[in-house]
Amino acid sequence: MTLDPQFHSQLYWAAGLSLYVLAVLVLTRLPYQAMVRRGLEPIRAVYYNRKIVHMLAGGVGSLAVPLVFVDPWFPLVSGLLLTLLTNLAHATGMRFYWFQTDDNRNDVKFALMWSTSIAALWWILDDPWLAILPALYMAFGDGVTGIVRNAFIRKRSKSPIGSVFMLIVSAPMGWVIGSMAQPAIPLWGLISAVVATVVERYEFGPIDDNILITVSASAVLLFGVYWGPLL
Repeated sequence: MTLDPQFHSQLYWAAGLSLYVLAVLVLTRLPYQAMVRRGLEPIRAVYYNRKIVHMLAGGVGSLAVPLVFVDPWFPLVSGLLLTLLTNLAHATGMRFYWFQTDDNRNDVKFALMWSTSIAALWWILDDPWLAILPALYMAFGDGVTGIVRNAFIRKRSKSPIGSVFMLIVSAPMGWVIGSMAQPAIPLWGLISAVVATVVERYEFGPIDDNILITVSASAVLLFGVYWGPLL
């Protein structure tokens, strides 16, 4: 029995992207060490690094999904394996200390929500670009937000200044990707960016901003596709 060439192609891409993400996880130890050597508090270096991982691993990985995969299975499995890896790092005490902390497992939730939100939206909407939009908010929008807050507030916080920058980053993504849908729903894309920006400021116990961003933005996109264009 001969496997579909598309299967081989997706398998190679999944393996390559997984190695890329692992490289990001390992090599971000270098900027952490550089920041600490320059006198930055270790916890602030961790917060900067976490957002670097968000953008380089989650953000770049998200953009690659609709370009190289033809169905959600490989992104789903790859994301779940990353979820397992990051969770095991916490559980065994062998954390990636340069971006993981012992007081939360938000990085695990990031990987879980990345994989499940992309797969679920792709299956429901049959549109890989709309499927990655909430993950882009979580990766780039929340990533920039965290960097700005860490720079200005100098600690992990939910200051409004971060929300401003998240909206600046997220709104164009929502409009452009919403415009690519068939039919085009740019306003719904923009609304999903606004909603994601608003909910990012909140956490409810184990329900962190990674969960709130992806779930709320996905809900807006699902409703928008059902309702239809507003223009």
